[in-house]
Amino acid sequence: MLLRQPLLLIACLAGLWHGGVHAQQPVLAYCKELVASGNSEYPPFLWRDPHDEGRLIGANAELMQELAQEIGIPIRVNYVGPWGRVQEEARLGRIDLIAGAFFTLPRLEYMDYVYPAIRNTRTVIWTRDNSKFTYRKWSDLRPLRGITVINNSFGEAFDRYAKRNLSIHAVPSVESALRMLTLARGDYVIYEEAPGQAYAAKLGLKGIHPSQTAISNEDLLLTISHKSPCNTGEVRGRLARAMHKLTETGRMDALLVQYIQRWRDQNER
Repeated sequence: MLLRQPLLLIACLAGLWHGGVHAQQPVLAYCKELVASGNSEYPPFLWRDPHDEGRLIGANAELMQELAQEIGIPIRVNYVGPWGRVQEEARLGRIDLIAGAFFTLPRLEYMDYVYPAIRNTRTVIWTRDNSKFTYRKWSDLRPLRGITVINNSFGEAFDRYAKRNLSIHAVPSVESALRMLTLARGDYVIYEEAPGQAYAAKLGLKGIHPSQTAISNEDLLLTISHKSPCNTGEVRGRLARAMHKLTETGRMDALLVQYIQRWRDQNER
């Protein structure tokens, strides 16, 4: 008995230590899988897999797989259509998660946000190199014709300002927006910096550039649909704890480096 007690204690401590690092989450009968989607024109965060166009890849998609490991629930990251359709699918509860969305008040009507954020992003003004216009503040845009992507948001404050004061034409895709800019069918494009640079490089577009001054710096957040059967306190808690762990370790920084290179490699072939 004297020999068994120390061995039993060691075994128990080892089990506690192992559980603290890779705790096995209890299986939830009501939530066997989560289906996620997002903006498919958002490299290096998300884009369509060229080998399986029903699937999204990118830093956010990879983060979802690591999140799944942490919460004990598989996550599929599917392509369900353009960005506007993704938001509608979340509103209807046909997908559970959006793997990256900015905060807006209207979106609170159909989904909850999970904190901490995936990443902070810069939204900028894209103009032609031969334009005499230099963006410095929102009011600079008032006399000009803008272009953006349907159902895109750039933060609650800018969205309100734009609705009241700016003339902005929405098009189905970022490719269309950037091509229209090069053809002088608008004075500027509003889009996030990193995805815009990725698409300009892919399309071989010359003569356009992003502004040095951002129109907004917004958090990109994970969301869960109100109509998802998995939207419970238990699942939201698991998601928040896992996001906290992954952001604390700086995991997203490493994933962005990896997927910037993957996007470049894909488009150099």
